[in-house]
Amino acid sequence: MDSTPTPRRFDVIFDAEGRNTGKFRNNVTVHLRGSHAQSFELPTDEGGGHGGDGTAPYPLAYFASGLTACIMTQLRAFARRLEINVTDISVNTRCHWERWQTGNQPYESAPVAFTMDIELGGGASEADQRRVVEAAQKGCFVEVSIKPGVLKHRLKIGDRWIDV
Repeated sequence: MDSTPTPRRFDVIFDAEGRNTGKFRNNVTVHLRGSHAQSFELPTDEGGGHGGDGTAPYPLAYFASGLTACIMTQLRAFARRLEINVTDISVNTRCHWERWQTGNQPYESAPVAFTMDIELGGGASEADQRRVVEAAQKGCFVEVSIKPGVLKHRLKIGDRWIDV
């Protein structure tokens, strides 16, 4: 008889309401639904080169921040669950897109590559550090929403970077 416990399923639902309040300024209210409901105000704007006034972070700044913070949260949470000593976490993320435009037509964009350089303090073995990163990759909601193959990870082991 299989003694593997049945996974518990739960839904994580966010709703966002955006309102344009300036040239390119948007005020977005994000609501976490469910038993721990919360709401957050997240303003966005574009810089002058795109027609905005630069009064708030660009929308893509939230994306890069969300991706970075999500993996950092999962690294911390899963290190504890896997009982792997992780003291400090450092993540540097680069999100690279390309865009092209013909004349004055709307431009198109595509992801080129997203990379994350991860450093885990605490002296855990390379195998344990890999286990933590691999678990965090599967548990990060932002990451699992990105087209497969776009996001790459590197883990710093000593003085070298390895692909994870």
